[in-house]
Amino acid sequence: MSKENTTQAPPQQVNFGGRGPRGNMGKPVEKPKNAAGTMKRLVRYLAAEKGLMLILFLAVILVTLTSLAAPALQGEGIDVILKREWNALGRVVVTLLCVYLVNVLCTLAQTLSAANLSQRIVRKMRHDLFEKIDNLPIPYLDSHSNGDVMSRMTNDVENISNTIAQSLGSLFSGVLTVAGTVAVMFYYCWQLTIITMVTVVITVIVTKYLSHTMRKVYRKRSKMLGQLNGHSEEMITGYKTIVAYNKQKDVMEEFNRTSDELTEVSIQAEILGGSMGPVMNCISNVGFVIVSAFGGYFALKGLITVGVISAFIIYAKQFSRPINEIAQLYGTIQTAVAGAERVFELLDQPDENNDGDLELDTVRGEITFSHVNFSYVPGKQVLYDFDLTVKPGEKIALVGATGSGKTTVVNLLMRFYPVDSGEILIDGVNIQKLRRDFLRHNTAIVLQDTVLFTDTIEENIRYSNPEADEKSIQYAAQMSNSARFIEKLPKKYKTLLKQAGAQLSQGQRQLLTIARAVLADPRILILDEATSSVDTRTEKRIQDAMVRLMENRTSLIIAHRLSTIQDADKIVVMDKGHVVELGNHEELLAQKGKYYELYMTQFAGKAT
Repeated sequence: MSKENTTQAPPQQVNFGGRGPRGNMGKPVEKPKNAAGTMKRLVRYLAAEKGLMLILFLAVILVTLTSLAAPALQGEGIDVILKREWNALGRVVVTLLCVYLVNVLCTLAQTLSAANLSQRIVRKMRHDLFEKIDNLPIPYLDSHSNGDVMSRMTNDVENISNTIAQSLGSLFSGVLTVAGTVAVMFYYCWQLTIITMVTVVITVIVTKYLSHTMRKVYRKRSKMLGQLNGHSEEMITGYKTIVAYNKQKDVMEEFNRTSDELTEVSIQAEILGGSMGPVMNCISNVGFVIVSAFGGYFALKGLITVGVISAFIIYAKQFSRPINEIAQLYGTIQTAVAGAERVFELLDQPDENNDGDLELDTVRGEITFSHVNFSYVPGKQVLYDFDLTVKPGEKIALVGATGSGKTTVVNLLMRFYPVDSGEILIDGVNIQKLRRDFLRHNTAIVLQDTVLFTDTIEENIRYSNPEADEKSIQYAAQMSNSARFIEKLPKKYKTLLKQAGAQLSQGQRQLLTIARAVLADPRILILDEATSSVDTRTEKRIQDAMVRLMENRTSLIIAHRLSTIQDADKIVVMDKGHVVELGNHEELLAQKGKYYELYMTQFAGKAT
C-alpha cells in the first residue's frame, strides 16, 4: 500500500475501513499447483461459518457505502458554505457525523468478525490436521521430516489465518470500493472521471514495475542472508578445527566477501523499499494538480461545482488505493492458497490400515513369521523369505550388522508396515485379522531412543495404562530399578519432566520407559537396542530390570552388545535380510560362523 503524505493531502481526506497489510511485496511468492481445487475446499470451511461470513460482508458493504458517501457530503458542505446556506450546513454536518460514526462501528465489526472467522476456521483446520496426524501410517511419518509435518500444522495454517483475517475483508471491500467510486465519479462528471483514470493507470503501472524489481532484489537479499547465516553457523560450530588448521584468515576473507555482497544488496533493497512511498505520493500529488486544474476549468464552465472538485480529489485517492492493495494482496493470497494446498495434501493421506476385527480370549504369545518378504522401497528388498517361530515365553535375540533387517522384523510385528508377501501369526492368527489396538495393547516396546513427555514422572509411567493407580505405578518403578532414583528426587513421582526429561540421565530415562512397559503388562515384549547408549554400570541396572520384565513373556531383543543376549533361548543371526544362523549362545560359538565373528570382534579383540 502506498504511504499517504498527510501534509500534502486535502484536509477533507479520511481513510475509511482500515485495510490489510502491504502483502507480499518484495518477498518470494509460493504458488499453488491447483489453486481452483484448493479454493473450493477453503470455501467449504468458510461456508461452515455462515453467520460470521454474513456479518463480515454486511460490515464491508456498510463501510464501503459510508466511504463513498463521505466525500459527496463533504463536497455538498463546501457548496453550502459558498452559497451561505447556513441552515442546510447543519444538516450536512450532522449527516456527515452519522456517516463517520457508522463507518467506525462497521469497521470495528469487520475487523472483529474477520479475526473471529479466521480463528474458528484455523481451529477446525488444526483439529482436522491433528486428528489426521494421529492416524497417519508410520511409513508416511518415516518418509517425511518432522519439520515438514510441523510446518503444515503451524506456518501454513497461520498463513491461512492471516489471509482470512486481513485480506478477505480487504479484497471484498477493495472490489466494492473501486466499482462504487467509478459509478459515483461518472455520475458527477464523466469527463473528469476519464482524466482521473489516467493518473490511476500510471500509478498501477509504476507499482507493478517497482514491485517486480523489489521482488528480485529482496529474493537475492534473502539468498545472501541465508548464505551468511549458514557460513557463520558452520564456522562457529567448527571453530576448533579452523583454529587447529590456522584457517582464521581464510574464513574471515570469505565472511567479508559474503557480508559485503549482502550489504550492497540490502542497500538496494532499502532504497527501492523506501522509494515506493515517495513515488506513489508524487504521482498522487500530480493527479491532484491535474484534477484541480481541469476541475477548476469545468467549474468555470458550469459543469461542476467547487464541492464536486473537492469530492473528486478524495475519490481519486480512494479509487487508486484499493487497486494497489488488491495487486499487493495477490501475493499474500497465493502464498496462503499454496499453504492450504499443503495442508489438504496431508489431510488427503490415507489413514493407517485398521483392518481386522478379531480379539483373542487369551494371548499365549506364540509368534510365527512364515515366508515373509518385505521392502520399504519397491525394488530394494529388505527381508527375504524370513521364517521364525517363537514359542510362548521364549526369549529370542536378533543380531546382525546394521541394515541386516532386525528392526524391520519388529516394524512388521507391530503392524507399522504391511508385509509384501507371507504372513505373521500370533497364536496361529494372522495379525492382519487382529484388531490393531488389541495387537498393540498386548505388545510393549522399549526403544533405544527414549520418549518422555512434559509431565510428571508418574504420568509418564502411567502413559501405557491410564487406569493404573499409584500402587501399580510404584510397583512398576520397583521392577524397573527406577524407584531408587525417583525416591531421591524432591517431589518423587510428582517431579515434572521438561524437554523430554533433560534433567535425567540417559540411563534414568531408559529405566522410566522400562517401568512404562512393566505397567502395560504385555504378553509380548520388544527391546530394541535398549542399552546401546549407556555406560556399563547403568547397563547392568537396565539388564536386571529387563530380566524381571521378560519373565513369563515372549520377548524379542535387538542388540549390538552381545553381552545382553547370551542367556537368550534362541539367537537369530541376520545378514542382508536372511537368517544365516539360529541357535543358543554356545551352539553358535561352536559353529564358528557369523555369530562367532561378531562375538570375537567384541570380546576377544579380533580385528574387523
